[in-house]
Amino acid sequence: MKLMEGKKGIIFGVSNTHGIAYAIAKQLFEAGADIAFTYAGETMEKRVRPLAEGMNAKLIMSCDVTKEDEVAAVFKECQKIYGKLDFVVHAVAFAAKEDLQGRFIDTSREGWDLAMGVSAYSLISLCKHAEPIMNEGGSIFALTYLGSEYVVANYNVMGVAKAALESSMRYLAADLGKKNIRVNCISAGAVKTLAAKGISGFDKMLKAAIAKAPLQRNVSLEDVGKAGLFLASDLSTGTTGQILYVDCGCHAVYASLEEMEIISNAITAQHK
Repeated sequence: MKLMEGKKGIIFGVSNTHGIAYAIAKQLFEAGADIAFTYAGETMEKRVRPLAEGMNAKLIMSCDVTKEDEVAAVFKECQKIYGKLDFVVHAVAFAAKEDLQGRFIDTSREGWDLAMGVSAYSLISLCKHAEPIMNEGGSIFALTYLGSEYVVANYNVMGVAKAALESSMRYLAADLGKKNIRVNCISAGAVKTLAAKGISGFDKMLKAAIAKAPLQRNVSLEDVGKAGLFLASDLSTGTTGQILYVDCGCHAVYASLEEMEIISNAITAQHK
């Protein structure tokens, strides 16, 4: 019997085969899960529908996570088709391009509200509407990044939104724990995705991660997908309110010897 056989759930945020959400979906599907998918608008439907159909999805539905009525409609349809759900994956985040470069202090109020609404409040909305149809022992998890804890160049307002997401996750874990529903986050390291290309200087982030990481490599999509499978499955029944770091150890290291040497050489060069 496969690990996720008989388990039903939904993933918000799959957009292409080169993203973390798809990597998680792939692991869940191969483990036997029955997965529903959502997409944001007609343009995204053309990308998502073929991927979802390839995983035999019974539900493929449009959903703007900033619109409460659309979120409610998705879970109502899930109840009709599946009855109860065992897992919900939140892989949704967005910030205006101009707010992912330059100085954080220049973030507009509109840019702030957009990033917070899509990337953080949406987790609360999903949990609220998922709660009535979640099986006992169910799992909800979201995707975050180390920019929530440390300043990462050009991550800016998204870093603050991820911090809000992580804090929300802990409060949601406390609320839903009474029903034996787990809520967690995966903090993935720098990984090549189409979404990551929107961050200025991302290639430098990848190189810096290799220099810092104890495993001396960048994390892969498969690495993160497997972590998603763990959190969605009964293997993680005692884990809630947690951030699971999948970054080859980057979060645990202040600076590697290689990084310190690079910094030292740069400072020396400036003073010559």
